[in-house]
Amino acid sequence: MTYADEVTTPLAGWTDELARTRLHFVSGKGGTGKTTLAAALGLALAHSGRRVLLIEVEGRQGIAQLFDTEPLPYAEQRIASTPGGGELRALHIDVEAALLEYFEMFYNLGFAGRTLRRMGAIEFATTLAPGLRDVLLTGKIKECVGRTESDGRHTYDAVVVDSPPTGRVVKFLDVTKALTDLAKTGPIRGQADGVVRLLHSGETAVHLVTLLEEMPVRETVEAVAELDGADLRPGAALVNRVRPPRLPARSITAAADGRVDASRVRAGLAATGLKLPDETLDALVEETVEHAIRVAAEQRAREQLAEADLPTLELPELTDGIDVAALYELAEALTEQGVR
Repeated sequence: MTYADEVTTPLAGWTDELARTRLHFVSGKGGTGKTTLAAALGLALAHSGRRVLLIEVEGRQGIAQLFDTEPLPYAEQRIASTPGGGELRALHIDVEAALLEYFEMFYNLGFAGRTLRRMGAIEFATTLAPGLRDVLLTGKIKECVGRTESDGRHTYDAVVVDSPPTGRVVKFLDVTKALTDLAKTGPIRGQADGVVRLLHSGETAVHLVTLLEEMPVRETVEAVAELDGADLRPGAALVNRVRPPRLPARSITAAADGRVDASRVRAGLAATGLKLPDETLDALVEETVEHAIRVAAEQRAREQLAEADLPTLELPELTDGIDVAALYELAEALTEQGVR
């Protein structure tokens, strides 16, 4: 049975199964706000005294920009605290640094690795074997998830990864399995086996960020099928930038068809003491039709998204833009929907 077969009806909110997940990948079509929601999810998971690590793998320094900090180094550093004493740390994984760390950890070749860097051999190696880059990234993620303190407790209660977009996320997560087939023995095989076990286990989930628009929703549904085909567990659908409807549900269909009675609108406004010029009233009617068309399209997108059978959480559109305060606001919206 595949992960998709285990879910038979659409779910709302965060499930108990997701609450037990320790490694959260956040993906989505470009432009849907996946980095923003990865950061908000990290803050939500850090609520009530937990320690969470937020990882960036694409080299864009998007996390630093969101939190208005200096570019992140290849080191875990605290970037935010949460109510109840929680802590969010962040890590920007540099591929070259990860490869040097790999050489030193598994082959005791720290000095040789630095020599290779000066020779340009690292860039050559990752160009010759493009999958090696993703292996290094996922290997470092695994190390962060599995790391423990002297008392045996995990260093991090959860790890959140701002992942590649939906078009590349399965290749990113499944590349280590391909390497396992190539490397039959030695540290590379052991490392690859460990990564494969983690990524294909119940400890890992891939959340998909979408908007209530046809293309992002379609790509989300396709990504769920692709994840399921690779035996990777889809997590939740995170619906971003949701706007409230301004019309009664019973009026949407008629208004979307352009059937808005301007005389009734005028009478309603007059009853409140507002008397508008004809051109202003015409513009108001036009906006009403456009709004109804958008609401109807969003409803169709919701119905299409329901085909994915994922737990679904909705995040509001923040009209003042995204800053640190907005991240906390989004995190609060997630915790209100059960994220823990």
